[in-house]
Amino acid sequence: MALIDRISRSRYSPEPRSVILTVPNVISLLRICSIPLIAYLVANRHLIISLVVLLISALSDGVDGIIARRFNQVSKLGQILDPVADRLLILCSILALSMANILPWWLMVLVGVRDVLLGILTLVLAQHDYGPLPVHFAGKTGTAVLMLAIPALIFADVGHNTFFRVFHLVALGAVIWGVALYWLAGLIYAYQGIGLLRADSIHD
Repeated sequence: MALIDRISRSRYSPEPRSVILTVPNVISLLRICSIPLIAYLVANRHLIISLVVLLISALSDGVDGIIARRFNQVSKLGQILDPVADRLLILCSILALSMANILPWWLMVLVGVRDVLLGILTLVLAQHDYGPLPVHFAGKTGTAVLMLAIPALIFADVGHNTFFRVFHLVALGAVIWGVALYWLAGLIYAYQGIGLLRADSIHD
């Protein structure tokens, strides 16, 4: 708790530009728009096409961040759109994989519950003038693992020989590991957020 008390509001509320129409924001919006298409393709087992669209979407995630930092286009809207796009892509992809009987339903429930709880916490923090919590290493790692494991699972279901069966088990293990890290990061964010809210209540 002492560590949380030493963190200033400025760290949680950076000062990005108040602009809307930027290249990174357009890329993030396009990525969000691609998510229903990816989910539809996976759920209906159009696996090769879904892999291509998913790869383009994943690459755009890195491109918009590079452009934002390189050309000073970091914005308040972008700080919201980028993580929302990542979470929606993970949740919808896992939902589609569950519908296609490639993943068990309980994994989708775990990811969904985590994101709903953190979404509520984010809204509460916003009411206290806090911006997004700083991204934790566990969160970055969990998201990266899931972003790699999801297309790996889709690819593993393309064939049915021994290679693809082994590849499926490896990818499934990576998904479970990614979900575990995803939840670990969620607990860290919850601890930080609740600490900030308690500090506010003491000062009030």
